[in-house]
Amino acid sequence: MWDAFWSGGISNPLEVIEQITYLMFIKRLDGIQTTKEHKANRTGGEVDSPIYSADTKDLRWSVFTEKQPDQMYEIVANEVFPQLRGLGGEKSTYSQHMKDARFTIPTPNLLTKAVDILDELPLDQGDVKGDLYEYMLSKIATAGQNGQFRTPRHIIQLMVEMMNPSPRDEICDPACGTAGFLVAAAEYVQREHYDALLERNQQLHFHNSMFHGFDFDSTMLRIASMNMLLHEIEEPDIRYRDSLAQNVADETEKYSLILANPPFAGSLDYETTAEDLLQVVKTKKTELLFLALFLRLLKPGGRAAVIVPDGVLFGSSKAHVGLRKMLVENHRLDAIVKLPSGVFKPYAGVSTAIVFFTKTNAGGTDNVWFYEVTADGYSLDDKRTPLLSEEKLGPRPNVALDEADHEKNNLPDVLARWARRGNSELERPRTAQSFTVVKADIVSQNYDLSLNRYKEIVHDEGEHRPPLDIIADLESLESEIQSGLSILKAAIR
Repeated sequence: MWDAFWSGGISNPLEVIEQITYLMFIKRLDGIQTTKEHKANRTGGEVDSPIYSADTKDLRWSVFTEKQPDQMYEIVANEVFPQLRGLGGEKSTYSQHMKDARFTIPTPNLLTKAVDILDELPLDQGDVKGDLYEYMLSKIATAGQNGQFRTPRHIIQLMVEMMNPSPRDEICDPACGTAGFLVAAAEYVQREHYDALLERNQQLHFHNSMFHGFDFDSTMLRIASMNMLLHEIEEPDIRYRDSLAQNVADETEKYSLILANPPFAGSLDYETTAEDLLQVVKTKKTELLFLALFLRLLKPGGRAAVIVPDGVLFGSSKAHVGLRKMLVENHRLDAIVKLPSGVFKPYAGVSTAIVFFTKTNAGGTDNVWFYEVTADGYSLDDKRTPLLSEEKLGPRPNVALDEADHEKNNLPDVLARWARRGNSELERPRTAQSFTVVKADIVSQNYDLSLNRYKEIVHDEGEHRPPLDIIADLESLESEIQSGLSILKAAIR
């Protein structure tokens, strides 16, 4: 289907995803209507909140896909999409983002190909829908500047595994993009807490009030909502919000877990930045403002795992130092996981780290755990090719890794050592790949959180030879050089 769109004249990956998303949603609406009709037939009652009436039955997927290509194209372009834009009353938050839906498939032939392929896919299976969407989202990485929207899936999974979300959490990503963090958290909860989700109240919470994502790009909102929908979360809270420009009073202390990779866009104007954030940290730097925002959004006891550029860890400005001091003194800074600089290639080479903290409003930082990731399973050049077989990739590989494998994928080791950070990790020397730094040392370094500030390097002493032996070797080498020069001069003459 991707190739068909590409050769059919739609080459922008975001536009391809949008058009496929619309078609998948239209197909799903017909499926929902069919389910409602079956239920009504069983109970002998009326169809509850029908999507289609007798007047609009021709707009159903199962009806218009039986038409000739030209006729189907006319129906979809002139009737189905106008109806789609008017579906604001539908319960799913996805419908709220459909008001700007545009049909841009250029020909009846391309629409027919897309419809035929979608009809062949078993979209009633959640894992198939999710896999399909993950594949499409991976294509965004080829879209140049649009690649900024996507955090590598294995890095997202590492952060989710370390945070261990529970079925009672309220999870938020205030810069959600395609909702990769929220989807990964949902998959984790479904896998690790399957039995708990069988309870009705927990099920309602999972589908209606557990996941919250904000963005100010309407395209991303549509894609994020569909991504959640295709991963079996029926009514996620995905909505338009310029997180840094709006007052967060109505969201203060609302969430128990934040997972995010906020944009590092540089600077904002003071005039467009929410005053309540500037009261926390007076700066134009978006990465600092987002950290201040996260502290506002978290409930006391709430946790966060956030990707930040390295500058946040060691910047010397008053705002940088003040924010780090706030994390260490007023809350509990749990860990800094340094990532290799190629993680976000090919579209960004910035050095980053994951900051883990817990909001306490009463301090609690006794020590901070550091880990230096040197390999994430993929090459750190623009190609980002896998260095290991698929079953050895990610933070939870299907087979155990040996020492040679660890040199290519540190993520399982990060997870294993994280679980021991309160006991055996406290004993590791600062020459190790992971180690712990006590709060007093961090305070003495003006709250510098860069790993290299505390890491100790082991110097290889090598083999020491007696000085006279070394001198003898040098004299012998000098003799050989002189002999070679004499031969060369004779040859020249």
